[in-house]
Amino acid sequence: MKILLASSEVHPYSKTGGLADMVGALAKALAHAGHEAAIVTPLYRGLREKFPDMRHVDWYLNLPMGSRMVEAQLWSLEPQPGLTIYFVDQPGYFDRAGIYHEANISYLDNAERFIFFSKCVAHLARYLPWRPDLVHVHDWQVGLVPALMVQQHREGWIKPPPTCLTIHNLAYQGVFAPDTFNLTNLPEEFFGIEGAEFYGQLNCLKAGIAFADRITTVSPRYAREITTEEFGCGLDGFLRNRQGKLTGILNGVDYGDWTTTKNRFLKASYSAARIRGKERNKLVLQHEMGLPMSPKTPLFGTVSRLAEQKGVDIQLGALEEMLSTGLQFVLLGSGSPLFERAYLDLARRYPTQVAVRIGFNEGLSHRIEAGCDFYLMPSHFEPCGLNQMYSLRYGTIPVVRAVGGLDDSVVDYTASAELADGIKFREYTAVALAKAIRKALALYENPTLFRHYRRNAMSVDFSWERTVEDYLRVYRGAVGAA
Repeated sequence: MKILLASSEVHPYSKTGGLADMVGALAKALAHAGHEAAIVTPLYRGLREKFPDMRHVDWYLNLPMGSRMVEAQLWSLEPQPGLTIYFVDQPGYFDRAGIYHEANISYLDNAERFIFFSKCVAHLARYLPWRPDLVHVHDWQVGLVPALMVQQHREGWIKPPPTCLTIHNLAYQGVFAPDTFNLTNLPEEFFGIEGAEFYGQLNCLKAGIAFADRITTVSPRYAREITTEEFGCGLDGFLRNRQGKLTGILNGVDYGDWTTTKNRFLKASYSAARIRGKERNKLVLQHEMGLPMSPKTPLFGTVSRLAEQKGVDIQLGALEEMLSTGLQFVLLGSGSPLFERAYLDLARRYPTQVAVRIGFNEGLSHRIEAGCDFYLMPSHFEPCGLNQMYSLRYGTIPVVRAVGGLDDSVVDYTASAELADGIKFREYTAVALAKAIRKALALYENPTLFRHYRRNAMSVDFSWERTVEDYLRVYRGAVGAA
């Protein structure tokens, strides 16, 4: 098959979270499985300098944005056989310090930026000599692509490929003032209750749900959750009406990047059979973070956006209670200034137990996963989550709330003593999380059981080679129906 993917961020070219990891890994896996994959993504600042093999494509885009025309150029890169990355070069929209915002303030023209990007995707899907069998778009930033392709079909595109929309996080929908719909140049009928309109405003993700041929989410449980009022973010009824084309597929992990052997970010390699290297990585992490180097002290860690979705409020409450046990905690992340200050204050008050780094550091994220004994992920909701899967491969026992992909990917002792590889809790409270941390500490004090958990964790397979087959079934179903 020939699959054209579109995303506002793709690892290793741009990244703010798991969306970039997933799209980059899925495309690589499709190519590795013998298919042809191409990705369309914006050309952000510094990419041409960072990837000098990028070449200019003799292709110019001149697309309407309301009453005016906007031009762009195209660059490409072929990182492996069967995979091409197309970068949309429009400096006015994408040559900026951030992808979506600066200093936690969203760009005021985000609607215009990503409506234009969506038009570029639809244009390339139609006119590239390499004709895709299916177009797979990711999240609200390209949510308008299916609608644009439907309109192109009405205007004379005889046989457009079917479209698949993946919802990575329903909480982010791309909702803008109603007059921004004019920038789409779509007929007014697309802006209706069964289309892009949402309480009088333009909703880019809702447009994708309305017009895509297939919809996927990033875990089976999340596919069920988003059809409920609790997790549906106002679109639960709209999604219930489309359950027939909705599928939940658990994300995979790129074990080429997330490996405990020959990893450039780790001081020592290790495996389930030879675990001593993990003990050395723990000491290295404690030293790097400025904590006492104590191999016997249980070390907990988190790498996360500091937002309410990630459960950081109840984590702060639980840590206030549990630091009295003598455990250590390290955090890498950024987000809400309120939460950033709260974690920095916690580190100031407990300098020998808590260490915090604000920002993102790829190497440090690997060292936290490898050096910690436990990984805390108390999300309020979690479409899939990747860090719990990274933790499992690194032999770091995840402590998670049983929602979304966390529930799908972690096995608690109460579900299977034989296969247990993590600790789950259900109630969204600091008290419930503190109780789960106590279970982790009890597990740590039982070396035989702790080794059993670690062996189970490191043997779980979330490779993309398995996951890609689930996507191919969805693709084939869409192509067959079309």
